[in-house]
Amino acid sequence: MNGKFISIEGIEGAGKSTQLAFIERYLKENGKQLVVTREPGGTELGEQIRTLLLTPTKTSMAVDTELLLMFAARSEHVAQVIKPALENGNWVLSDRFTDATFAYQGGGRGIDRQRIADIADWTLHGLQPDLTLLFDVPVEVGQQRVLSRNQGVDRFEQEKVEFFQRIRDCYLQRAQQEPERIKIIDASQSIAQIEAQLTLILKPLL
Repeated sequence: MNGKFISIEGIEGAGKSTQLAFIERYLKENGKQLVVTREPGGTELGEQIRTLLLTPTKTSMAVDTELLLMFAARSEHVAQVIKPALENGNWVLSDRFTDATFAYQGGGRGIDRQRIADIADWTLHGLQPDLTLLFDVPVEVGQQRVLSRNQGVDRFEQEKVEFFQRIRDCYLQRAQQEPERIKIIDASQSIAQIEAQLTLILKPLL
């Protein structure tokens, strides 16, 4: 694989979408052929699964069902989008990847991390991002940002504070375990400060 694979992660309201646009612009300005995608989603089938996962319902979804749907969408995403792009020498920028599953389904839902790792090994065959940018904010700040959008909340966004605290804790733990790959961005800074930090991190990868 000749291209580079970058993922961005964070709890709800961490500002990923805002900074994704900056990262996309920065990489393209530096001559990179870039595929921008997201999870769950990224393919026709993946987007259908995304709707199933994010749409609030009156009945709860079993945690194992949620986990398997996430990996079903991801398996399709890797096969149809990510691997072909990398093999063609393109760069890939994905809004979330497997770290999100460890954080949301592992940390948030309490699924055993080894079970998640086993499914990841089976479906992804060792594929992981070259760089993961973790946008970190206190849970209360993230929730305030979500509410300020004046939009309806999805199935995850309607969860309680404790759920997102477990997710944040898991993300930070993973960053501590893999400091070379996962870089923490203080997303409570100003946009200009965040962009300056991102530039410092991305420049050596070019």
